[in-house]
Amino acid sequence: MRNYFLGLCLLFALCFTACSHSDDSVDVLIIGGGASGVTAGIQSARMGAATLIVEETEWLGGMLTSAGVSAVDGNYDLPAGLFGEFREHLADYYGGLDSLKTGWVSAVLFEPSVGNKIFHEMVDVEKNLKVWHNATLVKLEREKDVWIAQIQMKDNTIKKIHAKILIDGTELGDIAKMCGVKYDVGMESRHDTKEDIAPEEKNNIVQDITYVAILKDYGKDVTIPCPEGYNKDEFACACASHVCITPKEPDRVWSKDMMITYGKLPNNKYMINWPIEGNDYYINLIEMSPEERGKALEYAKHYTMCFVYFLQHELGYNTLGLADDEYPTEDKLPFIPYHRESRRIHGLVRFNLNHALNPYTQDEKLYRTCIAVGDYPVDHHHTRYHGYEELPNLYFHPIPSYGLPLGTLIPKDVDGLIVAEKSISVSNIINGTTRLQPVVLQIGQAAGALAALAVKNNQKIDEVSVRDVQNAILDAKGYLLPYLDVPVTDVKFASYQRIGSTGILKGEGKNVDWSNQTWLRADTVLLASELDGLFDVYPASKDEWKKTGTEKLSIAEAVQLVRKIAENERLAVTVDPETLWKAYGFQTLDMNRDILRGEMAVLIDQVLDPFNKKQVSITGKYI
Repeated sequence: MRNYFLGLCLLFALCFTACSHSDDSVDVLIIGGGASGVTAGIQSARMGAATLIVEETEWLGGMLTSAGVSAVDGNYDLPAGLFGEFREHLADYYGGLDSLKTGWVSAVLFEPSVGNKIFHEMVDVEKNLKVWHNATLVKLEREKDVWIAQIQMKDNTIKKIHAKILIDGTELGDIAKMCGVKYDVGMESRHDTKEDIAPEEKNNIVQDITYVAILKDYGKDVTIPCPEGYNKDEFACACASHVCITPKEPDRVWSKDMMITYGKLPNNKYMINWPIEGNDYYINLIEMSPEERGKALEYAKHYTMCFVYFLQHELGYNTLGLADDEYPTEDKLPFIPYHRESRRIHGLVRFNLNHALNPYTQDEKLYRTCIAVGDYPVDHHHTRYHGYEELPNLYFHPIPSYGLPLGTLIPKDVDGLIVAEKSISVSNIINGTTRLQPVVLQIGQAAGALAALAVKNNQKIDEVSVRDVQNAILDAKGYLLPYLDVPVTDVKFASYQRIGSTGILKGEGKNVDWSNQTWLRADTVLLASELDGLFDVYPASKDEWKKTGTEKLSIAEAVQLVRKIAENERLAVTVDPETLWKAYGFQTLDMNRDILRGEMAVLIDQVLDPFNKKQVSITGKYI
């Protein structure tokens, strides 16, 4: 009997161990199911890699959903890759793109719960992708080029995961820190970055966070009790009102109707993420423990509830209250705050303001290596920091639209790790635009493509060809450079993207009112002076071209030049202009007229294929 009892105990212990600590193996492990984590998972899975997302909450989408920032900033004319897919799903749900224009701050607004629903639907159709919700990484090791992660599940059991590639999709770059990646926090000095709008001295000041509130109109008075410590003066100049006397930003004191409709969502809801003396809140959480962060965020939540009371009590919006059909949280607030800034890793390259302003004059030709695009101004939130007056004024600092280089995702000195979300290798200044939702969604997609290619080719991350990643992005209807000449559906789109990414023809960036744009100028006549980029790639042809002495090229001369380059490169190709012009929908072929830039781009791309035949390093150097 005693032996029988001991046997049962042993069996129970073995069963308990098996149930509480199981092993599993994946190709790609993503910690964090935020904006970049979810797109990394989808892209990786679509490219054949067995992929797992580990997410601490019940939702997917991060700042777009779990943080409540459901008003997309920018890229309305650049519907790149999975961002474009997500937007189309939103349009289908609500009844068209125009139905997303419910507030004036954005052309794409939606209910956070709907965004979460759509992300789950996108994930559910990917057979190579799994998601573990309410799960937390508790231990991470690396042995023989394999990551070993211990994940605590909702029921407190521990699952052990082996993975070839790890992606940090956390909001604050916590995994990068665990892996020993070097990073920066706060503002760099202008003497270090050479950015003329950076501060004179470096500091550890980060952008304000926001605990967003999603309100809905209940049609009756739902005013909350006055929060403890409430002070209406904190919010007095959030808009023009009887209590506003000394605004911090006199040029931006708008009506209360403008304020409340700023983030109006479908179905009579309102996103309260108001930057002008509203619910922005300064706190630097980055180096705090999870417990410290939790305590600190209670103050941010309280601040938001004070602002909600201000809206209800001082401004008369007493029928607006926290939506009861958005978040399944006890307080009806989002799962997480809106983090505008994170750790910024030391990557294989560092992207800064100068690369966006003047991409072609930098020592590193990073424009050749881009995998995502953005068109939003540099936008920093600092007015809740005590002493903000001494900081640079970074309210909508204009820049051209830009491409983001691949090397920002790859940390120095740590193998097997890709870093996404807002923790990439950028300067503090340029983070003011790379942090925005469409860019971060693309960052995740590129991270997923890079991870899947490393697995498929059995390569280290820094060994994966830049062009292979870029081709994967193009195959997924993504952008490498933010050209507006043709939409992604146009047959010429990929050729323009590829030739722009070689530097053979260069785009022109400009600011038009509030719009930041870049054009290849495909419909303008090509000038001989614009061929320097061609001769950078094919230097042997330069002297021969100089002999002609012409300022412009006819189509016949352009075809002859490309034929000569093909001959010098020993390419077994034929050039049939008539067939090419017809296939790409160009105007009627006249060999004697001046060739247009777009026609030259397609001619070079389709005959010489320099994008694939001339590989580049992670810094954009031809190799």
